[in-house]
Amino acid sequence: MGLFNRKTDIADTTTAVATVDPALAALTGEYTIDPAHSSIGFTVRHAMVTNVRGSFGRHEGTLRLDGTDPSRSSASIDVDIASVDTGIADRDGHLRSADFFDAENFPKMTFRSTGAEQLGGDRYRITGDLTIKDVTRPLAIDLEFQGAATDVYGNERVGFEGGAEILRSDWGLTWNAALEAGGVMVSDKVRLAFDISAIKAAVPAA
Repeated sequence: MGLFNRKTDIADTTTAVATVDPALAALTGEYTIDPAHSSIGFTVRHAMVTNVRGSFGRHEGTLRLDGTDPSRSSASIDVDIASVDTGIADRDGHLRSADFFDAENFPKMTFRSTGAEQLGGDRYRITGDLTIKDVTRPLAIDLEFQGAATDVYGNERVGFEGGAEILRSDWGLTWNAALEAGGVMVSDKVRLAFDISAIKAAVPAA
């Protein structure tokens, strides 16, 4: 069952009345992304023959979910560029340098959603603006709702998993090196991966 699915009852031969599943409607609210149980990663082709994977260890964000109307849901994420980690210190230092992210002058990568839609079942697409360095361009992220649960500490959690593909050159990340046999050291295409666990904010007492 999708996060925003609706049940339809036929009132008569000409009129359909939509009713909202109470369990799904109950998920409506503000959520804080839990960085300890979430990951924002990337994969890029290296030397035309293999993949290099990395992630950003420090990030924060919020989700606003509407269990009755997915188009009213939204997301905001801030990523600390200096936290990039590919498992190789020298490579991570190069990524932080002015050749790539220029973390000293542009310490944050941000995403601000502008729209959301249900694609069917548990699949959703959220669109928004991704800013890297001083460039802001649109990005669409396809996500799958992984479910909701209450953890052992009483936190109400939701989970989403998904990804997107970008051309890093669209954000001014153009550094490269030509290979002797042809091709380049680093592919332009980058695959982004998101695995998000978010905790629902407590509702203030009336």
